[in-house]
Amino acid sequence: MTEAELPVVRGEDLSRHYSTGDVIVKALDSVSFDVLRREFIAVIGHSGSGKSTLLNLVGGMDRPTGGRVLYGDTDLGSLNDNKLADYRRQVVGFVFQFFNLIPSLTAYENVELAASVSENAMEVAHALDLVGLTDRATHFPSQMSGGEQQRVSIARAIVKNPALLLCDEPTGALDTGNGLMIVRLLARMRETIGCPVITITHNPEIGRIADRVFYMRDGMIERVQVNDEPLPAEELVW
Repeated sequence: MTEAELPVVRGEDLSRHYSTGDVIVKALDSVSFDVLRREFIAVIGHSGSGKSTLLNLVGGMDRPTGGRVLYGDTDLGSLNDNKLADYRRQVVGFVFQFFNLIPSLTAYENVELAASVSENAMEVAHALDLVGLTDRATHFPSQMSGGEQQRVSIARAIVKNPALLLCDEPTGALDTGNGLMIVRLLARMRETIGCPVITITHNPEIGRIADRVFYMRDGMIERVQVNDEPLPAEELVW
């Protein structure tokens, strides 16, 4: 098996259960999967299907109650809180539905803050250039459109040179035009920075550009669709 074929992340019988009184909620129930290098994966399902729980476990934001999440040979569940924080800081880039920018900082400064906590950060100006915001670097979030703010959040995620880019409903707060622009940009990132992209979404159209689509229901991956010839991101419309 070549390096390109080795999984970056694996889930093995992965579960996350919550107790509410005498009721056990199975947010994720014995799920197994892998994520390969330079792969675009869309995780699609209704609210409550388990897709956000899966993303949180892969991103080291939560711990499993059963099974394992492996980054290479490292079992994330075996890491203490400090090591898990290092994993989130050094390995994973996060893009969320809401931009979570610091309003008192410019676009450049928001990205610079993320770069300052990473050991392998790229130049801030380069990250902004990759998302087409060189000319907006000195603008504050209040001076930018929603699409521009989301591009700043993508620059903030990729400036760390992450090994894994995780996106939680990245188009959910955007209109159609900006949503399409953001999806196309994310699809390019796997080649630009050489890492897999996992995007969770309610929008089934995003699955057309993915290498694989995980369809989730009731805490389980109901089926996996493999797209041998994904639609080029530039041709995506909805």
